[in-house]
Amino acid sequence: AAVGAAIATGTVVFHLLEGWSITDSLYVTAQTVTTVGYGDLAPRTFSGRVFAIVFMMVGVGVVLYALTSTVQSIVQSEMLSTLGQLRESRKMSKLRDHFIICGAGRVGSHLIRGLKGTDDPFIVIESDRRKVEELMDQGIAVLVRDATLEESLREAGVEHARGLAACLPDDADNVYVVLTARDLNPDLHIVARAAEEQAESKLIRAGANRVVAPTIIGGHRMAMALIKPAVGDFLDSVTANDLELGFEQVEVEAESRLIGRKLRETVIRSELNIVVVSIRRNDGKVIFNPSGETQILNGDMLVAIGSAESLRRLNDLARGHAMAESNASK
Repeated sequence: AAVGAAIATGTVVFHLLEGWSITDSLYVTAQTVTTVGYGDLAPRTFSGRVFAIVFMMVGVGVVLYALTSTVQSIVQSEMLSTLGQLRESRKMSKLRDHFIICGAGRVGSHLIRGLKGTDDPFIVIESDRRKVEELMDQGIAVLVRDATLEESLREAGVEHARGLAACLPDDADNVYVVLTARDLNPDLHIVARAAEEQAESKLIRAGANRVVAPTIIGGHRMAMALIKPAVGDFLDSVTANDLELGFEQVEVEAESRLIGRKLRETVIRSELNIVVVSIRRNDGKVIFNPSGETQILNGDMLVAIGSAESLRRLNDLARGHAMAESNASK
């Protein structure tokens, strides 16, 4: 603004004092504030020369100050940005047992919103500056990198991560991310997005544990809503938490008192009002809708539906917290 005001002032005054055209006056003014001075046009009147002297002192000073302030702001901004990235990198290097989200597009953004409601730590890898700024404003840890590069996954701590979601819009990029992540961490749980149906098999071969195709899932949900609206409404209510219900997977650990008991002998159904949808054994066998006579074994994975508080208590029971079982019985 100061530079613009100086140039406008110089142009008008030279035009009035010397009688030059606006173009010539602007030309001389620009020469003056930039200290170029070709000499092809120069003030002829006494008043014009006096003004030129004053304008040289003031105008050049204004321009130099503006340029200095601009450079200083840019340097400070870059330094702060670099320091901020260094701090984030140090935080990321200390993370363990976290999740990595590759891509914050339409699918990734929904996944991020879901993870924000949990206590699980996660990192987002995104290269779009606009999306990065939006995530940072929400206090989300973001790595401004290309997720398909090995060094980006290493920087996000893929060797120590619990899981990774490949949510990039291009199937080829997701395949590359899955291949690289699986090579860096053989035990990593990987979920990948498939834009095209034929990409599912490629992602599985690349090392993905699960593949989600949003278009296929959307089609199934629309068919359910059309053909079986009551079922569709129930699923929508559970997903939106309108019924204050949620799904949970609970692993029964060696210290749990649930081991060796039948479902009907526990407080899972009678006290906690939890429905056990299925039980997955250590050998991979899955028991759907287990009866009350089904025995709970060490290492079983219970897939249950219930209220948040009941599911929290079930988690405590499965981990062997005796106090939790006592409270549930009461």
